[in-house]
Amino acid sequence: MKNSEKHLFSYSTVDPGNNNYIETLFKSNFQPYGKDFDDQVPTGRFTNGKLATDFIASYVGVKKELLPAYLDPKVINNVNELMTGVSFASAGSGFDPLTPSISSVIPIPNQLEYLRECKMKLEKVIGKEGTENHMKKAVFFMSAGTNDFALNYFTLPVRRNSYSLLGYQQFLIQRVKEFLQELLAEGAQKIAIAGVPPMGCLPFMITINSPNAFSQRNCIERFSSAAKDYNQLLQHELNTMQFHLNSSNSPVKIYYIDIYEPLANMVQSHKKYGFEDINSGCCGSGYIEAAILCNKGCNVCPDPSKYMFWDSIHPTEKAYHNLFLAFKSTVDCIVNN
Repeated sequence: MKNSEKHLFSYSTVDPGNNNYIETLFKSNFQPYGKDFDDQVPTGRFTNGKLATDFIASYVGVKKELLPAYLDPKVINNVNELMTGVSFASAGSGFDPLTPSISSVIPIPNQLEYLRECKMKLEKVIGKEGTENHMKKAVFFMSAGTNDFALNYFTLPVRRNSYSLLGYQQFLIQRVKEFLQELLAEGAQKIAIAGVPPMGCLPFMITINSPNAFSQRNCIERFSSAAKDYNQLLQHELNTMQFHLNSSNSPVKIYYIDIYEPLANMVQSHKKYGFEDINSGCCGSGYIEAAILCNKGCNVCPDPSKYMFWDSIHPTEKAYHNLFLAFKSTVDCIVNN
C-alpha cells in the first residue's frame, strides 16, 4: 500500500470536506469544527480534528497528514494528490438512493463517477496500462449505512411503509453488492467495507427516542441490535462474494472492517479509554447539535478528549484514533497482501 492510492466512498464519518463544494446544509466548514487542529481552521470534517481515515492514510504512508477531499479545487486536477489517494465521501449519503436526496448530498453512484473521472485524469499522465496497475495496488475503503437507518428508516416513514426492518436490511445489502460489482468492474482489487456502529448509542438517537432525553440517556438497544443484525448480513454477503472470487482464481480481496465492537467497547469501558461523557456531544448541549446546529454560538466543552462524541452524531478525534487502533491489524493485513 505504500506509494499507492487510497480512495474512500462514504458519508460524514470519512467526509473530509466534499460537502463544502455542493449546495447542502450538511456542512461543517465553520467553527467550532476543527477546533483541535493547530490553526483551528475547519476543513469540513465533522469532528474536532482528524478522522480515522486520516490516521490510516498517515500510518500507511500515502499522506503526511490529512486525506483530501476530491472536490477541493486544489486537489481535483492535481495528479500527485490523485495518485496518492483522495476521498469521494459525502456527509449525509448512504446506500439507499433516498438517503442522499433527503439532505441534497452526493449519492454513492455519483461518487463512483468521480472515481471514473479520476481514472481518466491519471490515464492522461501515466497511460491506460499504468492506471490499471495503479488501480490494482490501490485500496478502496467504503463506509456507509448509518444514515440509511438513523436519518432515513428509523426517522422518516417512507421506507418503513414499504419494508420491514429485515427487508430494508436486505435492500441495503443488495445496494452494497451492486456497488462492489461496479467497483470491481473499474479494476479495484483491494476493498475494505466497514459495518455500521451501535446506532442506539448515538446521542442524536438517544435524544429523539428516549422516554426522557434529559434523565434517561442509556443506549437504546433496539437500534444497536438492528445494526448488529445488518453487520452479520453484510459479513455473510462479503464472505459469499469472496468465496466466488476465490473459486474463479480472482486476485480480488474484500475485507470487513468492524467498527461496532470497538465503539461498543468505548461505551461499556469508557473509563478505561479516558472518556467521562459517552452519551452527549462536546458541542452545545450535545443532545441534538450537529452540522449547522453546532456553530460558533454554541458552548464547547473545555476538553474534547474526555468526550466520545464531538456533536450529537460524530465521534471526537480521540474516539476516531481509538477506532484506527482497533482495526490497525486489518490495515496491516491489507498492506501485506
